[in-house]
Amino acid sequence: MPNLFLSTWVLAGGDLDPRRCGLALLVTLVFTAVARWLRGVSLSGSIAGAVICFVLYSAAGFGAFLALVSVFVLTWVATRFGYQRKQKLGTAENRRGRTGAQVLANLVTAAGFAVLSAVGAKRLFLAAAVAALAEAAADTVSSEFGQALGDTARLITTGEVVPAGTNGGVSLIGTFSGIFAAAMVCGVSFLAGLVSPKGAVFCAVAGAMGMVADSYLGVLLERPNLLDNNWVNFLSTLLAAGVALLLA
Repeated sequence: MPNLFLSTWVLAGGDLDPRRCGLALLVTLVFTAVARWLRGVSLSGSIAGAVICFVLYSAAGFGAFLALVSVFVLTWVATRFGYQRKQKLGTAENRRGRTGAQVLANLVTAAGFAVLSAVGAKRLFLAAAVAALAEAAADTVSSEFGQALGDTARLITTGEVVPAGTNGGVSLIGTFSGIFAAAMVCGVSFLAGLVSPKGAVFCAVAGAMGMVADSYLGVLLERPNLLDNNWVNFLSTLLAAGVALLLA
């Protein structure tokens, strides 16, 4: 962890409060232990999550940690909702929780922009970080609720009816659930002082657009095995962050 602190400090141009980093370390340990206890993450996922949590808190403060917690809570609830049904479909998440690769794919973009916010253009880069977190929550919640509440979905490109859980498949309940999740993350981020009311709306829109882009990437890149799901998730968070930067 000292090496992680040094790396974050260097990336942020040395403009980090050592006391904040100490508190970030304490909060990270507690949060990681709780996430592991709830089986929200595997062992590798808990390590990756600890890194992300520490970087977010150190670079952007307690508000960024609250936004991260909102993503965790939303995705944890969505993953366990209708779990037996998703097991029958063969789409249920591993009971040991998300792996390190999955955690990094969904959250590394937000952590990167949080570090950039400590260097300069704070509000702009924080908006990008929040949008990336909103997309991560929206994508997972839409997928999990769509699988739990419906047998079929439609390919976003052609409208073809496909089994729930198919890459690029979308449903009304899944889409609206994802939009709600994005709005929740952005609402928490606003209350935590990360973004303005207008910024929260922009970030929610960006998160929802990233969720839609994820479905297109699922059809165009994941189905033909050009990229795996982790890369698609990473690109979707990056797209959401880019949209937030343009809107902001």
